[in-house]
Amino acid sequence: MSKTAETVWSNCLSFIEDNISTQAYKTWFEPIKAVKLNDNALSIQVPSKFFYEWLEEHYVKLLKVALTKELGTKAKLVYIIKMENTYGNKQPFTEKIPSSNRSQMKDQEVDVPLKNKSPELKNPFVIPGIRNVKIESQLNPNYSFDNFLEGESNRLARSAGYAVANKPGGTSFNPLLIFGGGGLGKTHLAHAIGVEIKEKYPEKTVLYISAEKFTQQYIESVKKNNRNDFIHFYQIMDVLIVDDIQLLSGKAGTQDVFFHIFNHLHQNGKQVILTSDKAPVDMIDIEQRLLSRFKWGLSAELNHPDYDTRVAIIKNKLYRDGVEMPEDIVEFLANNIKTNIRELEGAIISLIAHSSFNKREITIDLAKKIVDNYVKYTKREVSIDYIQKIVSDYFQMDVDTLQSKTRKRHIVQARQLAMFFAKKFTKASLASIGSQIGQRDHATVLHACKTVDNLSSTDKQFKKYVDDLNKKLTL
Repeated sequence: MSKTAETVWSNCLSFIEDNISTQAYKTWFEPIKAVKLNDNALSIQVPSKFFYEWLEEHYVKLLKVALTKELGTKAKLVYIIKMENTYGNKQPFTEKIPSSNRSQMKDQEVDVPLKNKSPELKNPFVIPGIRNVKIESQLNPNYSFDNFLEGESNRLARSAGYAVANKPGGTSFNPLLIFGGGGLGKTHLAHAIGVEIKEKYPEKTVLYISAEKFTQQYIESVKKNNRNDFIHFYQIMDVLIVDDIQLLSGKAGTQDVFFHIFNHLHQNGKQVILTSDKAPVDMIDIEQRLLSRFKWGLSAELNHPDYDTRVAIIKNKLYRDGVEMPEDIVEFLANNIKTNIRELEGAIISLIAHSSFNKREITIDLAKKIVDNYVKYTKREVSIDYIQKIVSDYFQMDVDTLQSKTRKRHIVQARQLAMFFAKKFTKASLASIGSQIGQRDHATVLHACKTVDNLSSTDKQFKKYVDDLNKKLTL
C-alpha cells in the first residue's frame, strides 16, 4: 500500500502526541494539515510564519524523529505557510527561507500574503489633535513578568504573552485570548504584557480597560451623540487590552462597536489582547462574527497551579515582603490551598498579619488555624498532581517515570496507587484521573483501583504501601 501525505502525517502525529503535553499538542500540531508527499519530502501547511518559527525552535528534534520513523533517514519536511482570514484579495507570493538546520531534513516553502505598502488607513474622523494628547495606559506596573511565575499550568499563556510583548502585532497571536477561572492570573498577565511593551516600545500607545468600563463609555458616547469620537479614540491604539471580554455577552450595541474597532486594529497590524473566564467556544450571547475573530489568534488557558508552582509563588511572595517562613509551613500552605493564586496570597498575608499583630511566631498550628478560618472549603482536598508527587517521592522516582509507558512492576504499582488515591481523595472523573496520570483511559484507572483493593488484602508489603501513603496524604 503506497503512503500518502495524510497517512504519514497521521502516524507522525500519533508519535508526537505520546511525547508532549495535551495542551501543546492541541495548540501546535492539531492546526497543521498534510498537503503532499513527494518521494521523501512531506509538505505540511501551518497558519503563520511565527507558527513555523515556534515549531522550528521547540519541536524540530521531535519532528525529525517522527518523520524519520516514517520516511527513513532521507526524510525532508517542507513548510507551507498559509494565513487564513486575511483581508483583501491580494495574491500570495512564495518566499524561500534559508534553513539554519538544512542538515536536519528541512526545506521551507513559505506562502504568505503580500504586505500592504501603507498599512495605516487614513481615518477622516480622527479627533483633531488627539495624537498630541498623552493617553494614560491604565497599566499597573506591579503586575510584571518578573513576578508572574512560570509553571506547567501557565507556560503556554506566559510564553505567548512574552512573544507578543517582544513583537506586538507581529506574531500570529493576534488576538491573544487568555482564559481561565478566577484568581489564576489573567489580569496580571495582561498587565505584564502591556508593561513589557511600554518598556520596549515607549512610543506605542497602549491601553488597558475592563469590558465593563468599555461598555459604560460606549453607552455614555451614545447619550452624548459622540459615538464616532469614541470609536476613533480606540482606533488609534497600538495595543488594546480588554479584560473580562465575556462581559460583552448580550450587549448587542457594544459588541457591534467593538467588532468595528477590532477589525480596524487587526487590519492595521495593531495588537489586541483579551481575557475571559471561559474559552470562545463556551461564550454565550456573543455574536458569531465576533467569536470567529477571537479565534483568529491564540486562545491560551491558565489552569490551577500545580504543587511546585504554588511553592514557588509562596516563596516569591515571602521574598518580596522580606519575610522568612519555615519550609514545613510553606509546604503545608501549598498542600492545602490550591484553588487559585489570589487565595494563596491572601492566606499568606493573613498569616503574616496574625503573626506580627499578635507578636506570635509563625508556626504550623497558626498556619492550620489560618487555613481553617480563611479557606475552610479547601481543607483536606488533595490534588492529583500532589498525589503523584507524594507517591513518586515515596517510591524514589520522578513523576515522569510514574507517568511513563513502562511496564516494570514497581512503576506500574506506583502508578496504580496514584490512580487509587486520586479516585479516593479527589472529585475528578476516572477519565480525568487517567488523562493526568500518563494519558491513560478510564478503564485503566478502574482496573488500577480494583488491583490495589485486591493486593491490599493479599499482600502485606503492598498493604504497608497503601497505609503509609494514606497517612502522608491525610496529614
